[in-house]
Amino acid sequence: MTIELKAPAFPESVADGEVATWHKQEGEAVARDELIVEIETDKVVMEVVAPADGVISKIHAGEGTIIEGEQLLATIEPGAVASLSPPSDSAAQELVAEPANAAVGAGPAARTLMEEHGLKSSELKGSGKGGRITKEDVVAHLQASTNKSQSVAVSVVAAPAPTPAAAGPTGERVERRVPMTRMRAKIAERLLDATQQTAMLTTFNEVNMAPLMDLRRKYKDQFEKTHNGTRLGFMGFFVKAACEALKRFPEVNASIDGSDVVYHGYQDIGVAVSTDNGLVVPVLRDADFMSIADVEAKIKELGLKARGNKLTMDDMTGGTFTVTNGGVFGSLMSTPILNPPQTGILGMHKIQERPMAVDGQVVILPMMYLALSYDHRLIDGKTAVQFLVAVKDLIEDPARILLQL
Repeated sequence: MTIELKAPAFPESVADGEVATWHKQEGEAVARDELIVEIETDKVVMEVVAPADGVISKIHAGEGTIIEGEQLLATIEPGAVASLSPPSDSAAQELVAEPANAAVGAGPAARTLMEEHGLKSSELKGSGKGGRITKEDVVAHLQASTNKSQSVAVSVVAAPAPTPAAAGPTGERVERRVPMTRMRAKIAERLLDATQQTAMLTTFNEVNMAPLMDLRRKYKDQFEKTHNGTRLGFMGFFVKAACEALKRFPEVNASIDGSDVVYHGYQDIGVAVSTDNGLVVPVLRDADFMSIADVEAKIKELGLKARGNKLTMDDMTGGTFTVTNGGVFGSLMSTPILNPPQTGILGMHKIQERPMAVDGQVVILPMMYLALSYDHRLIDGKTAVQFLVAVKDLIEDPARILLQL
């Protein structure tokens, strides 16, 4: 009796998905819980594993096929043994005729990079599981090729060149066209919708990070030891400060649904995470009931899952407010874009020492610009400014976060 390998059930917010990479082909043996195929949706990359030991008898949806939830992907013969006979001449010829942009046995990030540089999978040696090509393999290959080209260029003795008739650009002007991934296309669509369908406005303030930095410097070692290796960062304080400010200003925690305003009696905070596939926003459920240690541990867990394409739909859905930190990349100031249907997003930035006037004296302080982008259809400027000032006051006096003052 054959086993049907089906796509996972998609939630209502996801209409369909695309078969990204088959890690096993027809006639190959598979082990229970072994990764068989990756499906890319507009939110996450989902992994489908083998339900039992056997051999793939037929693949019903090839790479690039658009599928729906619970659609048949392949059939598996349980307990069968993979054929070890060599491929026929025609099959060997088909393998030789691999297209230039093929990326068999490569992950989504590696496949995209290979397409950008016109590399074949046969040119690369995979270091991943089962010989799978990783992004690091592609980068290493490109660096090795560059170094080789530079070495050859240095070893060649330049002959006297004739005087050029006229100066002009030299070298090949290369352009390459590659299709957007489904996730990148959906991100672009959502960002465009956010700018066109909301009355987005941004207000700024700056916060003195010295008290928080002193607190972190004093307790970071003890914190990490007490909480099983969880590091004490700044994001935990900003998430807790945002939760407290959202309680004071519920409009910032609300969303617009048609002609109705939905006020959320909980704080589910989205945390923006940058990955090779694009920006994703996993959600901290009931962040107002979490301790700073819980927030830091959960952010680390979600970040690792995001970069390993392990996020689930439950990790991504929902969220009443978002916090994003462009400062980790060196951003000094930005205007973050809303994540609809949310009506507010808090942007953190780089900490930079600046001269500040304190009690009539010029003092050098570590300062951070804060930005709050909000939907002016629901949130007035006064409310937005007061919300941002509340976050600023809580960060500059961290004891208020613990005492809920």
